[in-house]
Amino acid sequence: MDQKPAFTEPKYRVILFFVTALFMLWGIAITLGDVLNRHFQNVLHISKSHSGLVQLSIFGAYAVMGIPAGFFMKKFGYKNGVLLGLFLYAFGAFLFVPAADAESFDFFRIALFILACGLATLETVAHPFVAALGDQRTSDQRINFSQAFNGLGGVIGPLIGSYFILKEGQVHSNDLIGVKYLYVIIGSVIVLIGILFLFLKVPHLTHAHNEVIDYENEGGKKIEKKLIHQKHFIFAVIAQLFNVAAQGGTWAYFINYGHEIMHLSDEKAGYFFSLSMIMLIIGRFTGTFLMRYIAPYRLLCIFAAANIVMCLIVAKGAGWVSFTALLFINFFFSIMFPTIFSLGLKNLGGKTQQGSSFIVMGVIGGGLFPPLMGLIANHDIAAAYYLPIICYVVIFLFGFWYPRLAKPN
Repeated sequence: MDQKPAFTEPKYRVILFFVTALFMLWGIAITLGDVLNRHFQNVLHISKSHSGLVQLSIFGAYAVMGIPAGFFMKKFGYKNGVLLGLFLYAFGAFLFVPAADAESFDFFRIALFILACGLATLETVAHPFVAALGDQRTSDQRINFSQAFNGLGGVIGPLIGSYFILKEGQVHSNDLIGVKYLYVIIGSVIVLIGILFLFLKVPHLTHAHNEVIDYENEGGKKIEKKLIHQKHFIFAVIAQLFNVAAQGGTWAYFINYGHEIMHLSDEKAGYFFSLSMIMLIIGRFTGTFLMRYIAPYRLLCIFAAANIVMCLIVAKGAGWVSFTALLFINFFFSIMFPTIFSLGLKNLGGKTQQGSSFIVMGVIGGGLFPPLMGLIANHDIAAAYYLPIICYVVIFLFGFWYPRLAKPN
């Protein structure tokens, strides 16, 4: 009788702890971008659709950096990949100083782009890194566990941003000085973490997803399947693009929704945004538990269907009922990114790291969707939430068809 596979091995615990902390760090950066979105509307006097370019700068970096980060990781290993990501993260954060001094939206977008190149590198490295720290059969659980701490970063980001940037009555609530000081602190913390990681010993790892390899025949010779022939992988890239599109749009205009529909101050709406991130954490831990009893692709279908319903309620703009549904979107969204990522990487063999790069590139959806939602939000913030329904339909279909897509020919 086979024993149940362990969550991880004792020799990997310290490394898993450290890499999981990286998930939290980019969660902080991503959700701070949504606070900046609202702050730039107020201070730099730009429209909602124009401020949506903040998300394009952040998520666009994923499209640019995904493949180079994958090649760098393959050539120089997980540890050096993490160090490169932390360097770019810190460098982008420090560029906020001249951007704030110049009061230039375009300069801020450049700083955010470089910072996000660091996030893209960390994300490209961290997912296969976590998956490699144990048995393939528990890789979904490990990635969802680590992503729960990404959710914790998502809680911290809006709390920090709301208090130091959006708080009414403080000295720098109507300028960019608070933004500058905040990102200097963030950059300094990232540098310190990079120094600590430099001294962490990382053993040679064989990726967990290499255990089962899908083959095809060419000239009577067995060779590893090309990525383009891996249907489950191709659909995972597409599903991830739509998944992050829904995330980017939902988060970018959360504070606007709270202000315009619920008549909250920007600061209070920001705190509710942080509460929605707590819902995301609860969802990830709940999802990690449920995956012991429900196949990940089935749970993905259930959560995607639930978010279609949530978006319909949010789009009605019906006071607290709709606002509560907006909070619950993050609960059901919680498992989607890590689950799509893990399902897409299964059985890719030696092409796992390359596959990871392409799935990370799907994150560009988070940059394309907010400006589109912003065009509707300029006139009706509630109606803009009809658009993410398209995304959740795609995710539902990915989960529904996954067993057939992943079945070897």
